[in-house]
Amino acid sequence: MSAGFWCESLLIDGIAVAGVRLEVDPAGRITRVQPEAAKAADIRLGTVMPGFGNAHSHAFHRALRGQTHGDGGDFWLWRERMYRVAAQLDPGKYQALATAVFAEMLVSGYTAVGEFHYVHHRRDGAPYEPGHAMELAIAAAARAVGIRLVLLDTVYLQGGIGRELAPEQLAFGDGSAAAWLARWMSLRARLDGDGLVTLGAALHSVRAVTPDAMREVQGGLPPEVPLHIHLSEQSQENADCLAAYGLTPTGLLDSLGALAPRLSVVHATHLSDADRARLGDAAVTVVMCPTTEADLGDGIGPALALAAAGSPIALGSDQNAVIDPFLEMRGLEMGERLASQKRGCFAPAALLAAASTAGYASLGLGRHRLQPGDPCDLVEISTTGVRTVGSLAGQLPLTATASDVLRVFVGGRLVAEGGQLVGGERPAALMTEALARLSR
Repeated sequence: MSAGFWCESLLIDGIAVAGVRLEVDPAGRITRVQPEAAKAADIRLGTVMPGFGNAHSHAFHRALRGQTHGDGGDFWLWRERMYRVAAQLDPGKYQALATAVFAEMLVSGYTAVGEFHYVHHRRDGAPYEPGHAMELAIAAAARAVGIRLVLLDTVYLQGGIGRELAPEQLAFGDGSAAAWLARWMSLRARLDGDGLVTLGAALHSVRAVTPDAMREVQGGLPPEVPLHIHLSEQSQENADCLAAYGLTPTGLLDSLGALAPRLSVVHATHLSDADRARLGDAAVTVVMCPTTEADLGDGIGPALALAAAGSPIALGSDQNAVIDPFLEMRGLEMGERLASQKRGCFAPAALLAAASTAGYASLGLGRHRLQPGDPCDLVEISTTGVRTVGSLAGQLPLTATASDVLRVFVGGRLVAEGGQLVGGERPAALMTEALARLSR
């Protein structure tokens, strides 16, 4: 049965359009967009935006929120704490934690997430029996809450350039690119079919995957599969790559023929002018994660310069120390303001596109502009709350927060309302139980 939505104000490409009626087919896709439509006996909404696409997440990092902020240090010290959390995971604990994280994302306005997943095996590196237990647990978590999931199954083969996996990294590895590809193909057969969960791929980084393995993975993956990689998050990665290969990480990817529109690079914080030009010329998407990059002291990435060079900019929550698409949008703009001492570097419409359209595209989810054929993934925003009252609808990306999300729809189906899932579950309760299971 088809459905209809009447929106008092709908942001289409960042422009507020009044009185828009959306017709939606049984598959949850928009069939008609009718501006200036009379109110009808439809689902009536207020101010509506496209659902947000979280292009980069590590769900289990959420367990570190509020645990690592008091002792100083840097990314590398934080990473040691992260390894200790990874060592506690098993499929049951991971499913509970991912369910809580995805629930928080959904009520915050994220309607899709790319989960950059590398904790594949048991702590000693032995595979689970039956296979794919960790991956299927994450997929079950997404289905349980109703968020779109692109599982970015990740290749992680070495502990640094020229170094074997450390004991705390054994759960991440498959031994070889061929073994990872075989597991990926088997997993794809298990996951495909329901439309809510799909399988993508990721190379962890130039630190964790050799050039030969990256070449083999590229050749073995179907060409339509989105491919992601961490890139130049830390200056140390650049130094190590230059020492080993005589190339920057971007230069290395270029030498392998990896720079292409299907590739998304995450962070891209420390780039040369030539790196930026290479990424832009190849229309590689750059996924910025402003709250994480600030939290870990990574630095301010050259987002505006990358966009000017031709790279689409998407956004992700990464370590999930913050789950709020509005704060990621705000962080992207404020970082540029701090670096340039100018306001309005990214227009609000560009911020909204980064949080929605570009995120969906980077995950291989197709167009997401609220046009016929697009998924009916919507977020209704309060315009009468203390943060948003008085805001122009088009400037809500710079004034609202996740607390202003009223209702969330995925595929035309209501999945969250008033800060809780439609079934009544509250993300805080789910997280309390998940963290208790980890502590046990």
